[in-house]
Amino acid sequence: MEEKPLILITNDDSVKAPGIRALISYIRPFGRVIVVAPDRPQSGTAHAVTIAHPLRLELIVKETDYEEYSCNGTPADCVKLAFKIVMRRRPDFLFSGINHGNNASINIVYSGTMAAVLEGALAGVPSVGFSLNNYSLNANFKPSEKYIKTIAADVIKNGLPLGVCLNVNIPDIPAEEIKGIKVCRQAEGTWEEDFDEREDPHGQPYYWMKGVYVMTGNGEDTDQWAMEHGYIAVVPVQFDLTANHALETLKNRF
Repeated sequence: MEEKPLILITNDDSVKAPGIRALISYIRPFGRVIVVAPDRPQSGTAHAVTIAHPLRLELIVKETDYEEYSCNGTPADCVKLAFKIVMRRRPDFLFSGINHGNNASINIVYSGTMAAVLEGALAGVPSVGFSLNNYSLNANFKPSEKYIKTIAADVIKNGLPLGVCLNVNIPDIPAEEIKGIKVCRQAEGTWEEDFDEREDPHGQPYYWMKGVYVMTGNGEDTDQWAMEHGYIAVVPVQFDLTANHALETLKNRF
């Protein structure tokens, strides 16, 4: 009998978030699933790792072909602990999400969901992050089920190029309005941040970050355009941050 693939599922919204519960239900039929996810929301933690306090794991569920753990660390911590402690090996595949809110364009830089995916890719594991363009805990993930299963099945069958992972962003629209899957590039955008300055009861200032997302480049081949026009956007991502186009210019300067 062919051995079932070992699959890690994680996220950044916490192990209790509706998004990861939906992803677990979609992925469990594909193999042996182990969940290691944060015990509390970790949105915006990007690729942070914990070094200032101990990390802890709590076993929540243990069944045939399924285990579930919560972790007091970041999404990147969860992946590292899963590989080294829970599984004692690299899994065959890693799926992260479903994130409450999109991770298109520059949002990938801040995303804990995608940090987990990049951590998987760093270890040579075919990894995919899924995000829905709805930040509500009451978001409806059902319209995305067919497409998430399609993408997962393809990656499990065919793998991914070494060092490449996928950033999948799903529009928040009814299933009948989704036009399909579009492979595209990351749109150019930026956050224009500001800070709301307040004063606590002791007269000490504190600050709440706020900001507006500004699109600076949104061609028809970008993830943001795809979502805005009813497509599920799939962007291949790599962890090599070398600006190759600048190498020769800089070599001539130094």
